[in-house]
Amino acid sequence: MKKTCLGLVLVSLAGTVLLTSCGHQGGEGSGKDTTAQVELTPDADNVGLKLPAGFGAIKVADSLGKARHLVVTPQGDIYVKLNSLKDGKGIVRLHDANGDGKADEQTAFGDYGGTGITLKNGYLYASSDTAVFRYKLDDSSHVTNPDQPEKIIGGLIDRHQHESKSIVLDNNGNIYVNIGAYSNACQEKDRTAGSKGMKPCPILDSAGGIWQFKADQQNQTYGTGKRYATGLRNVVGLDWNQDQNALFVMQHGRDQLHDMWPKLFTETQSANLPAECMYRLKEGVDCGWPYIYYDQEQKKKILAPEFGGDGKKTAGEKAEDPQIAFPAHMAPNGLLFYTGDMFPAKYKNGAFIAFHGSWNRSPENQQGYYVVFVPFEGGKPTGNFEVFADGFAGTDKVVSPGDAKHRPCGLAQGPDGSLYISDDTKGTIYRIIYKKS
Repeated sequence: MKKTCLGLVLVSLAGTVLLTSCGHQGGEGSGKDTTAQVELTPDADNVGLKLPAGFGAIKVADSLGKARHLVVTPQGDIYVKLNSLKDGKGIVRLHDANGDGKADEQTAFGDYGGTGITLKNGYLYASSDTAVFRYKLDDSSHVTNPDQPEKIIGGLIDRHQHESKSIVLDNNGNIYVNIGAYSNACQEKDRTAGSKGMKPCPILDSAGGIWQFKADQQNQTYGTGKRYATGLRNVVGLDWNQDQNALFVMQHGRDQLHDMWPKLFTETQSANLPAECMYRLKEGVDCGWPYIYYDQEQKKKILAPEFGGDGKKTAGEKAEDPQIAFPAHMAPNGLLFYTGDMFPAKYKNGAFIAFHGSWNRSPENQQGYYVVFVPFEGGKPTGNFEVFADGFAGTDKVVSPGDAKHRPCGLAQGPDGSLYISDDTKGTIYRIIYKKS
């Protein structure tokens, strides 16, 4: 019988984080028997990140490519989805052979780009911009069929706008897929000043929402699945809240209020509206896009100008209310409900959100480029968000996204309770740890 050994994280009486590993952790084909007990120590200056007291950051890997979402196995290996192929591969597996928190070994597979990746019940699921695949894992969480994945879902719309197919699974054998709207506001002529909105919006039949499919059924299409929620312009960050057994998502709000309707909105209003919103979804809900948007300053659902709004008229009485609203245009690309024990108790069941950063707040500076935390209690936010990890951009003044050295995208939780963050600009993977004082 093949013996296996899982890495363990130990916290000494002095608060030092120790990680033990053993022979099976050497990785596929390494031929190593790596037995080590290494103090997990943050990098100098926390890799340039600003973190709350007691937290530290380790650079796990860099230069991976356009690293989007990521997952961590029970054994501590990391699978990273690349948005575009690097050396012909779209999924990277990282292995830490000596237990110091840094990746020593990299392997890659998958001949498609994309964003989504997740783990569930012995399978690794990953998405391209048109399909979802799954790979069987062995007892060590190694992929057994890297060149022959099962195609779970195919034929999804990709019209090169909001094309990322983010994915998550529930606890009842279902997989949820974001299918973003290939439009800003469902205008007759997309992103054209003064163009009216189409009502009903024809995009909503196959995009602009979350679709539900079976997690174990091959070759599904739109006809096999069902539209679980609608009225969502684009969702890149989503997570299944285990405490509430419910789906939560982060919507990217619409752009260009001033550009499209200069007589109704100033440049400043356009830079600061509308909100990026978190929603809790139930089957059949409508979050209102494209007919409304949420104004975080007025704290109201506002009729979109494409459909006769003037920035003041309210609408969408039956549309879902957001759980919490964030400043405009920050691009929430990652959502994670924290269930670990490494971090202080205040973080338990709260939400981490990775903001990729804005591009359309000119002439004002762009915002975002950080990871925030929202405390939760009873399945609802209990206060305002707080910036948890900042400094990814490498500058305090971002005029355009190209000024940012790094842009956070994906979030994952390690078996020890560490928080992992991906960056799709330089392909850096960060690991956030906490040391008790």
